[in-house]
Amino acid sequence: MVRRLKQLRLVRGLSLESLAAEMGGIVTKQALSKYELGQARPSPVVLNSLAGALGVKAAYLWSEPSIDCKFIAYRKGSGLAKVEQERVESVVCQMLEDRVRLQELAQGNAKADFPIKGFKTNRLEDTEGFAKGLRDKWNLGLGPISNVTGTLEDHFIHVFEIEAPVRFDGISAVAYDSEQNVAAAAVVSRKSLPGERQRLNLAHELAHIVLDTPENLDEEKAAFRFAGAFLAPDESLFRELGRKRSLVQSAELFLLKRKYGMSIQSLVYRLHDLEVISNLQYKQWWMIINREGWKKKEPLELKPEQSEWPRKTVLRALSEGLVTKGDAMKILGEVVEVQEPITLVERQSFLKLPLGERRKIMARQAREMAASYKEGKMQDLETGEILEY
Repeated sequence: MVRRLKQLRLVRGLSLESLAAEMGGIVTKQALSKYELGQARPSPVVLNSLAGALGVKAAYLWSEPSIDCKFIAYRKGSGLAKVEQERVESVVCQMLEDRVRLQELAQGNAKADFPIKGFKTNRLEDTEGFAKGLRDKWNLGLGPISNVTGTLEDHFIHVFEIEAPVRFDGISAVAYDSEQNVAAAAVVSRKSLPGERQRLNLAHELAHIVLDTPENLDEEKAAFRFAGAFLAPDESLFRELGRKRSLVQSAELFLLKRKYGMSIQSLVYRLHDLEVISNLQYKQWWMIINREGWKKKEPLELKPEQSEWPRKTVLRALSEGLVTKGDAMKILGEVVEVQEPITLVERQSFLKLPLGERRKIMARQAREMAASYKEGKMQDLETGEILEY
């Protein structure tokens, strides 16, 4: 109970005092503290009250987390107070444990395919090759990554957005199973960020997972260099702009922003790192960025990406009978509409109809599908049935 109780309390955003109040004052905050420290055990009555206040079954409080969640790094200067840091870590560990459980349920023994601290970095320039190597491993080519969130989740690096103070940008964590094998990882970003900043944060946290940076090298600079190279490979930018430019127009940067999903600021950094622009141009661009207020809000902000993995995986598990409708609704926190497949009897009845009648039914279905496509209602098409003859 020691780990689970404190984790759940922090996930719910409750202090010891507020949890005691939620329980109707049947125990004190001092007693709750003893439970969390393993210095005392709650009575059955208190245990049931605890479970009710935390929104779980009593048996769940006695279970130990199924994964060992280890955090990689906080950004330097994140400035999170200890209580805020504990809450963030509890939220991330709980979410990651739920994802790993769903991952194992729906995808069996599929293994994560990313190297934990597998790229030993001695120079900032090394990150260019490492970013390209990971793109090669994941068969991404050299073009823009249309959806960073989907790409990471395809390789069991789960993407979370959480409510956190403005000074929090992101964090990364790795989940180990009972045999200390890597089960999955998570990259975490703060909610309500524009898409270009969110994408860079995710690539930055990915860097913290895969890079092994020595103490004499600035870890944050290495992570940002990797992130830039992962989102916009040097070969692609050289093809777009050339290797040396005496001037880069703002309109060109806006086009690159839209294409690579990167902010103007990160693109200026990237072009300077690759020596496409000179130190003088770099300084001039930062004067423009400061003057226009683009540090806080850039023009042409992109929409943030949304994680689709949980819904997609839950619907698959539901269709395959691995979870119930109630389980699916609990996991997703929303109502799940289930379209039942037609029965064998219904299929046989359809096949007994005259050919002309069957064709009329199929033509009607085709018209309905076309109308749904135009209205943007095709996201659940895979759960439907189309009659064949």
